[in-house]
Amino acid sequence: MRTNVNIADDAREFAEVYANANGISLGDAITQLIRKSWQSASHETIGSCFARSEAGFPMFPRSGRTITTEMVLEAQANDLD
Repeated sequence: MRTNVNIADDAREFAEVYANANGISLGDAITQLIRKSWQSASHETIGSCFARSEAGFPMFPRSGRTITTEMVLEAQANDLD
């Protein structure tokens, strides 16, 4: 799948070095590095990070403040000004 992402310069440079060292594309390098990270992490930890809503949507654990509909509408109104 093709997608655009913004990553830190040092992460991109590391991925480019990894790609060149392994003779693969940058996209393949990023994929491999993510999969290696996933495999090295505890599946119990990862499994507890992601839950699904009643509708089946993946959810992250709560952290920080909750963003309400009113906050989104206010931000949209301010953006249009």
